[in-house]
Parts: sequence; C-alpha cells; structure tokens
Amino acid sequence: MIRCMATDARGGTNPISQFPSDFLWGVSTSAHQIEGAADEREPSVWDAFTAEPGRVKDGSTAAVACDHYHRYPEDVALLRDLGVGAYRFSISWPRVQSPGGLDFYDRLVDELATAGVRPVPTLFHWDLPLSVETEGGWLRRETAERFAEYAAVVAERLGDRIGKWITLNEPAEHTLFGHALGTHAPGKQLMFDALPAAHHQLLAHGLAVRALRAAGVTDIGIANSHGPTWPASDEAADVEAAGFYDVLLNRLFADPLLLGQYPEGLGELMPGDVDADLKVIAEPLDWYGINYYAPTRVGAPQGTDIEFGGFTLPAELPFSVREIEGYPVTDFGWPVIPEGLTELLTSFRDRYGDRLPPIVITENGCSYEGIDDQERIAFLDGHLRALHRALEAGVDVRGYFVWSLLDNFEWAEGYARRFGLVHVDYDTLERTPKASYGWLRDALRTQP
Repeated sequence: MIRCMATDARGGTNPISQFPSDFLWGVSTSAHQIEGAADEREPSVWDAFTAEPGRVKDGSTAAVACDHYHRYPEDVALLRDLGVGAYRFSISWPRVQSPGGLDFYDRLVDELATAGVRPVPTLFHWDLPLSVETEGGWLRRETAERFAEYAAVVAERLGDRIGKWITLNEPAEHTLFGHALGTHAPGKQLMFDALPAAHHQLLAHGLAVRALRAAGVTDIGIANSHGPTWPASDEAADVEAAGFYDVLLNRLFADPLLLGQYPEGLGELMPGDVDADLKVIAEPLDWYGINYYAPTRVGAPQGTDIEFGGFTLPAELPFSVREIEGYPVTDFGWPVIPEGLTELLTSFRDRYGDRLPPIVITENGCSYEGIDDQERIAFLDGHLRALHRALEAGVDVRGYFVWSLLDNFEWAEGYARRFGLVHVDYDTLERTPKASYGWLRDALRTQP
C-alpha cells in the first residue's frame, strides 16, 4: 500500500489516504503545450489560430513552449525523481505526419523505460493537422477514418513498449470551445451546428479502438472531462437549464461510449447512420478516464454574455453559468471543491452501473503562481482525500494523474496560467521543482 502524507502545521506528518499497492500514480502533459520545435513538424490548427491577432490573451504562441522536444531527458529525470509510476503525454498528429516525427516518440518512450516510468500516450489532444482541418476537420466524417489510420501507424511503431493508451482528450471542450464558441482552435462559431464535430470525434475514438486492438494493443481508454452540475436554485427554470447543461457537457460524451446511445433528442441531430456509428463508438473500453476540475453552477439564461473560466459564454445559450460562492478559487478563478470529485465518481457509478469500466483520473490540477505553492499542496491534499472517499464508497478507481508536470502554454490564455508541479522560466527554459513537487514526491515515497 502507498500512504500519502501531508506535513501539518507542527512539522509532523498527517496521513491523508491509503491506496492499493497497484494504484497508478502519474502526471500529465500535452504535445502542443510543451514540445515546441514547431518548425520540425507540420502546422496544426493551433499554429494557425495563435497566428491570428487577438486569439491568445498575451499574444504568445507555442512555437518554443517548454522546448520539451529537445529537453525531454531533463523532463524524464524530473519524472523519475518525482517517483510517479506513469507519464501521460500526447503524441502530435502533425509531428507524426512529418518526416522522422515518430523518431522523437521512440526516443521518449525508451527514455521513460530506462527511468522506470510507464508511458501513457494520448493520440489526440486538440492539435489537429492543419492539412486535415482545411479538408473539413472534425466536421467531416473522413477525419475519423484518418484518425484511425494514424492510430494504427503509431501502434505499429510503439505498441511493443506501450501498455496503456488514450484515444482522445476532452472532446467536449474541443467541441464547445473550438467549434461552437470559437475561443479555441480552429476558432469556429457554429453554436449547435458544432454537434457533428462531437459525433465524429466519438466515431474516431471507436475506430481507433478497433485499429489499436487490430495492432495487438490492449488497455485502452479515453480522457473525458466531467464535473457535477449544480442548479442555481430549486426553481424549475434553473433545474431545467442545469439538466440541459449536464446532458451537453457530461452525458453527450459518456452515454454513447458506455451505453451505446445518445441522450434523448440528440441522436437525431447527428450526421450519418447514427445507429451503425454507435456500435463503433461503444467498443468496450478497458478503463474510463475522467478529467476533473470543479463543479459548475447553472441556471436559466440571463439575457447577457457571461464570463466563465476565462471564456465568454454568449447570451443566446439556453443556460447561464453562475459563480459558486463560499469556496476558495485558483488564480484562474476556478472554485476549489474537492468533494465534487467524490460526488462525480459516485454519481457515475450509480448512473452507469456495471457498464462503467474501472476509472482513472487522467487530469486534476490547478493554476497558481509562485514556486512555494502551498495552495497547490492544499488542492492536491484535498482532492486525494476526496478520491479516497470515493474508493471507500466502492468506486473502482485505478489511477490518478496530476495536471501538470510543467508550467506550459495554456491555450488561449498563453503563458499567463501556471499549472505545473515544476516552474518553467520561459526566457531561459530553466526548470525549478515547486514545493508541490516535493510534497507529492515525499507522499509517494512514504510506505505504511
């Protein structure tokens, strides 16, 4: 068993939770946010998006980012010293399409093996090749088929050394922010006409699962973002709006995978032969990944645009997102509510029953400034306690990944938000482990 420990105010140790000995501990990153070396791969939709003035708040790009592409041995050493069992990273589809692009991931996987860290790649983390976008991107069915072909190429090259795979990261956010609201790449503002992008990502997942299994790969999951939806009040209009939001951001991306069906009323809005596609989308999973950050309080529309989590939600949406009061917030303004993780996990178990495979928390983290990041330590402490309460309640959770190893390019926020356990000086690229890195390292090294 591993016992996670926190230092209390008296300088002693306070056991916060005890997890099974085979529980998988890890940290996460994504290719576009850390790799850099943009001139050594094909362009992605994010390269085009960040080149447009006003798209990124500080005007920055990820052309260099953390330069992980050239400094990966240093970053793998940080993983080794941290003591995690696994590293969740993403593979850049644009880099794989470039000459020698897979060679980098060959080197990375070998370096991880030498360090005793299990590689857990994500095949798509929002960086669609620009060439695929110009042909229609996720609004086009053929993109799902091309994704499966790409997955097969990666599996053929790396499958002998990788035992755990993730197909997609957060198709809900990529649909909402990238295709409905236009605040992320590719910058489309289609509102509900963005639903085909959701369907085609889910179809791409199912086709990729089949392609990976055909290549002899096992232990496949997906990383979906989920959080409890709290009605703003008991008024019927608020409850109805919250229910709609929950369907759109949670069940739309879980029901097809776990139940083989869309929530009522949404299937008929999807393109193609939906019934046939659902049989592909619902390919059995070995585990289900959940990215958790916070609950969302939702009420009836208020007739005005609303700032939410760094984004502007337009007034014409059939719901409004409200502030959750009474909780501390991160530097991003997100409320810190560890008990929401317990609520989410137990509700998933109750909703999906035996259709729910084992769960892995594929992302959980927070944005705070500073190297002596006591707030991040408190965040991790609280969420590990909440996670353990879910295990005690009988939820089958097999792993936990912190977001993120490194401070990085935080999409439309640029470099203004720091989620890392390791501080990155963006001028010198020097890495400095934060207090939270040391806290997690010590927690993972402590045995009962």
